[in-house]
Amino acid sequence: WLIDQRRIYKLDDDAILSDLLKRVDVIPPGLALAQAANESGWGTSRFAMQGNAVFGQWTWSQSADGIVPLDREEGQKHKVKAFQTLSDSVSAYMRNINRHNLYKPLRDMRLNARKAGHKLSSYELAQGLIFYSTKREEYVEHVRLLLSQNDFQIFDDATLEPYIKLPDTL
Repeated sequence: WLIDQRRIYKLDDDAILSDLLKRVDVIPPGLALAQAANESGWGTSRFAMQGNAVFGQWTWSQSADGIVPLDREEGQKHKVKAFQTLSDSVSAYMRNINRHNLYKPLRDMRLNARKAGHKLSSYELAQGLIFYSTKREEYVEHVRLLLSQNDFQIFDDATLEPYIKLPDTL
């Protein structure tokens, strides 16, 4: 399982468990909600409606399912990656944030917060998304505005409960 995880998170064969743990960590739900709201137009975009693409992830793969942006510049080849389910979109987003080199600043900020014993903050970690959009700092500020206006940070500690509640004793 660890070998598979090392491959999934694009770590080389010399990587140790601590390297993997830097990547296999949570993304605060508030941050994901703000990005999804922004990238999908609150779920109303063509990409979200037709392809369950709530994070606007691009693909250049000819074989990958995707939707061509209507305003794509001539000569460009990217599509917005489409997914079978919303869950698939969320999983791909989490893998993207946790393994792509562009988001290393976010992962470093997250690790530093953990080492210092601080709670993860969507607002602070948003700075690590500076390369998520070509708008750079304007994008970060917009995500932060969504976080503040919608109080999404209240979800930062949210966790999923199991589908079936098992009894404490047999």
